[in-house]
Order: sequence, then C-alpha cells, then structure tokens
Amino acid sequence: MATLEFWFDFGSNYSYLSAMRIEALAREKKVQVIWKPFLLGVVFKALGWETSPFVLQKIKGDYTCRDMARQCDKYGLPWRQPAAFPRTALLPMRVALVGADQGWIAPFARRMMTMNFAEDRDIDNLEAVSEALAGLGLDAGAIVALALTPDNKLRLRRQTQQAQALHLFGAPSFLSGGELFWGNDRLDDALAHAAGARSLSM
Repeated sequence: MATLEFWFDFGSNYSYLSAMRIEALAREKKVQVIWKPFLLGVVFKALGWETSPFVLQKIKGDYTCRDMARQCDKYGLPWRQPAAFPRTALLPMRVALVGADQGWIAPFARRMMTMNFAEDRDIDNLEAVSEALAGLGLDAGAIVALALTPDNKLRLRRQTQQAQALHLFGAPSFLSGGELFWGNDRLDDALAHAAGARSLSM
C-alpha cells in the first residue's frame, strides 16, 4: 500500500483540519497514513520566531481566525477560537508517539485536537490526556508512564530533528516519496501523489 507521512503538532490549527479528515480521505485513495508528531515550536525558534507567525503578525492572525471559521464550516467541523494560542502540547505529543507504535494514534490525535480547537481546553496536562486515553478504552496510567520514559522523550526530540533535516517549516506537512506538500490545502494533492506513486510501482 502507498504511504503518506503526516507531520503535525497538536498546537497547529491547520493541522486540526487535516487530522480530522486525513484517515477517511486516505482510505478512499488506498493510502496508508504514517502519523509523525513533531515539535513545531522548536522549528519556529530555529527560524528565529519565538512563537507562531499568526501571533507575531496580528493582521495574519486576525485573518486566520476568520479563515479557520470558514474552513471548519466547509468541512463540517466544530470550531472555537482557542483562548490561548498556540497551546503547548508536550505531554500529548509524547503520548502520540506511543500511539503510533500501538496503532491508536489517529483517534487519540482527533480527540486531542477536538479538545483544543472545538472545546477550547488546555491539553498539556495529565487530566486531558488521561481522559482521551480512557475514552479509547486504553490504560492511561501505563501509557503515560511509557510516554515519560527517557527513551520516548528522546524519540520526540529526534523526530523533531528529523523534521528539520527534511526542511519542514510548518504544519501540517505531508511527505510522499520525498515530495513535500505543506498546508491543509495541499492534503488532497499529497494523497493523489501518494496514490499515483503506488500506481507507477505496480
């Protein structure tokens, strides 16, 4: 099956749009999604930004608020402008890595994104993460303990370094056969590229 890497951060509003839709769209194209959480804030700092450009540039931020409302209406997704933006999400990002190994990252990611962008809740805490895991019928205590091991913390740092080595500069980003697609509005193109690459290899 063709694969598409989906690089995202739970604090990224446009990643929310993609995370809520990508699995269903990928099934239609017979493409397997490889979820790749990374720390977008680290990437921004390396570019000389202390926070999101949507915060640094007020005009762009104001536009993005309206754009998100329009896009969520278009896709039928709930939306509530977060009171804090961008929200830190270090714990859920570490947990997401465990989910990638164990096969439940997609529903976990959708739940965390919903908490952040539809319910306007802080997500970088044990209560929110445990609620999301319990809702999936998972052992929250065991998973959080695994997520907080030194090895897993190092994995997230290294995955973020990998994102930088791949010259990723924002989220969501999609990689298909070494080809980079950036932004929620390029999701369909990225999936089409992955599906086309599969067809050429058959």
